[in-house]
Amino acid sequence: MSASNWTDDRVETLTQLWRDGASASQIARDLGGVTRNAVIGKVHRLGLMGRSTPSTPGARRAKPKGEQRLRRAPVVAGTPLRALPPVVVVAPPPETGTASIVSVGYGRCRWPIGDPFDEGFCLCGRAATRGAYCAPHGALAYRPTPRDHLLRIAGVR
Repeated sequence: MSASNWTDDRVETLTQLWRDGASASQIARDLGGVTRNAVIGKVHRLGLMGRSTPSTPGARRAKPKGEQRLRRAPVVAGTPLRALPPVVVVAPPPETGTASIVSVGYGRCRWPIGDPFDEGFCLCGRAATRGAYCAPHGALAYRPTPRDHLLRIAGVR
């Protein structure tokens, strides 16, 4: 629908429906031949920002079982929060690597050592225990976030 099809009657209908609290989608369906965005644009051009009654959106659909949100544990006033777990200090890994990109095998640490553009670039190469890294490099790569800690306290994970 082009801008010239906004007749005085249609603009009056739009204005009345907007002030009655109809949503832009509802107004577009009632008028026919216009999109929700066209209605929103016309509302802005007419300066119809205020409403006497707020928009009443349709009933919300229930989410499928797999998409339900995690429920948070209730917080009781005066209940102290548990402290974050202490940071485990792991001995720094040696700075010399034993594997190249070509020679690193499955189950070996892939922590990069040095600049990838240098000739001496290598990978750690020790046995991987945490994902793709050895224990010391895994401690550097995988750090718990406060949110993860709170979810564990609440028993969600």
